[in-house]
Parts: sequence; structure tokens; C-alpha cells
Amino acid sequence: MADIKIIGSSLAAIPWQDKPANCPAPVWRYSENPIIGRNPLPDVARIFNSAVMPYGDGFIGVFRGEQRNGIPNIYLGRSSDALHWEFEPEKILFTDENGKPFMPLYAYDPRLVKVEDTYYIMWCQDAFGPTIGVAKTTDFKHFQRLENPYLPYNRNAVLFPRKINGNYVMLSRPCDNGHTAFGDIFLSESPDMLFWGRHRHVMGKSDNWWENLKIGGGAAPIETNKGWLLFYHGVVNTCNGYVYSIGAAILDIDEPSRVIHRCENYILAPEEWYEERGFVPNVCFPCAALTDADTGRIAIYYGCADSYVGVAFTTIDELYEYILAHDKLWEGDDTPGRR
Repeated sequence: MADIKIIGSSLAAIPWQDKPANCPAPVWRYSENPIIGRNPLPDVARIFNSAVMPYGDGFIGVFRGEQRNGIPNIYLGRSSDALHWEFEPEKILFTDENGKPFMPLYAYDPRLVKVEDTYYIMWCQDAFGPTIGVAKTTDFKHFQRLENPYLPYNRNAVLFPRKINGNYVMLSRPCDNGHTAFGDIFLSESPDMLFWGRHRHVMGKSDNWWENLKIGGGAAPIETNKGWLLFYHGVVNTCNGYVYSIGAAILDIDEPSRVIHRCENYILAPEEWYEERGFVPNVCFPCAALTDADTGRIAIYYGCADSYVGVAFTTIDELYEYILAHDKLWEGDDTPGRR
């Protein structure tokens, strides 16, 4: 077994199913997927591409709710087991620094990360073009928006769960104004969550068929004694449209713009009906992961076909061994990403 450990807290209540005997892959799906179906709220047709984490005696999450008017926004959900969710009927009310309502025109694909004593939500919004919005909360009752970290155009932002070398660190994927047919993962740093710089290239698309169009960050990186475990999505353009799969890589613990290991195989691709059939077919889109440092268990939350939320399981030992067995770096991966 690989000598790898998750650095973090224990989570005895992490949702879990043992690996099926006939499963050859390093990641396996929850047998009751999807955990969130269509029409979960009166004015919300679909929930997908959402993020969850432990909170209090249970779990809390920020959810992409596709409203019936076609405008996406972010809703709050709570759960005792991270599988069965109850949602607040109204979208999250964001305020400015003076406590006045300050709502984005739209908001989608949120991530949720705790750094020290504060919870941060990141999402894609309009700022004269698509870019990243950020808000903070300490109680999930008041949500204050911060300054946008980037100019348009940008998507798929996610914070690291702790400061590195004294700075906040965020991954993002610069893009264009449309359904981008390109994209690499970049890293930026900030001393205060307001001013962002020291931009570095982390990793780009590859010649692997499943990620040869574009890639983007997924769940918050998971700290281990071997580096940061990153789940990300890779996209290929087929004769029937885009296909989104989930990949995995290990980033340097102190210089995470440098890739140490990168799995040339996807770890999860659309195969089940809820991943292949939906509003946007053939999508597995990771946005969150729960971990238990004691057992090494990992539960990955991912959007399915822009219509549902699914959960998949793995362990840090099994996944790390799979990454090493299929390790392939591409040009620039193992550099600091500075030019």
C-alpha cells in the first residue's frame, strides 16, 4: 500500500459504500444516485454542479439552482447525512460590505471552502462578461460579497483550504465569452482575498482524448503528505458534442503550480443514465469532496448531465496507487508555471 495520508479532520459521518466486487475502477458510484432529482423546489427545475461540506452536527451546501426562468442562482441546503437534502426555498441573499442587498445577475457552479474560521463561496457570474464572484460567511445566515478577483473572462474558481506561504491561493480557468473551446488551470495568490496576483500556470489540456479540448478545477484541493490531490474536469469534443469526465492530479505541497503526478486516465466518465441523459448530456462535473483523515475515505460530489447531483467513492490509498500506475506529465506540468 502507498504511504499516503490525508492531512485533515476525521469525519466519521462521511457517506460511504464499500467498493462493489466487480468494479475494476478506482472510483465507484453510490448505488442510489442521483441523490438530487429534478424539480427540487417550486421555482427550481434542476440542481447540479454544487458543493457541500461538514457543518455543525451535519452538512451544509451551496447548490446551483436552475430557475424556471432559465437564470441560475445559488441556494442553501442542509443535510444530516450528506445524501438527503433540504433546501431553503429562496436563493441566497448576498450583501455588500455595508450590509445592503447586492445580488449577482446570475450565479452558477459554486464551490464552498473553509479557510481558517471563514467559509468562502466562489461562483461564475456576470461582471460585463463571465467571471468569478466571491462571498464570505461565518454563520450561513449573512453572506457578504467581496471584490471580484479577476477581470472577465474566467470560470471554475476554487480556493485551497489553507493559506500557502502566508497567502490565500485560488485556482481558476480563464476563458472567453462563449462556451469556451479551450482552457487551462491557473493559480493566483492574495494576501487579503481582495487583491490577486502572482498568477501561475498549473496544467493544461493534454493529448489524452478525454481532456484534449479543455480542463478546469473541481473540488477544493485535498491536502496529503504527498501533495495536494486535485480533482478536475476534462473535456473532449465529439461528433455528438462535449463530454465531461473527471481526472486527478497531485500538486506540490508548497508550490502547487507544479504538478508532481497526473493520471493519464479519467477516474470517472459518463456511463450511467443520469450522467448520459439530461439537459446537457454526457457530463460528470466535480465540485466538492468530503474526506475522513482517519480512514482515508473520500466522497466526491459531481454534477450529472446538468440535471442531477451524484456521489462517488474512493480511498486515498487506492486512488493514489492508480494515479502512480498511470502517471504521465505533459510539457510544463512540473515547472512553476512562470514565463
